[in-house]
Amino acid sequence: MKPLPVTLALLALFLAASYQDLAVAAADADGVGSGAPVLDSVCEGKCKNRCSQKVAGRCMGLCMMCCGKCAGCVPSGPLAPKDECPCYRDMKSPKSGRPKCP
Repeated sequence: MKPLPVTLALLALFLAASYQDLAVAAADADGVGSGAPVLDSVCEGKCKNRCSQKVAGRCMGLCMMCCGKCAGCVPSGPLAPKDECPCYRDMKSPKSGRPKCP
């Protein structure tokens, strides 16, 4: 086996892995979350707690979306400060610029 094709293949794999790490780091810097998949059951329990004192349908839908984008981070209770989860706190509605997450 010739060393040049093997070396090029290893170099390509290394560059691809480095690019992926940079993309994940950029997403984290944008406040999008870690990108790690979160089970709906995890978000559902956290959002039920968060929305327990609000209009459930709208609150649950928004909370589930925010939870999924923020790698499962949801403030710990219905009146807990959003500062517990910066990603959740910083998500804004594109039309109004108001906070998106309940």
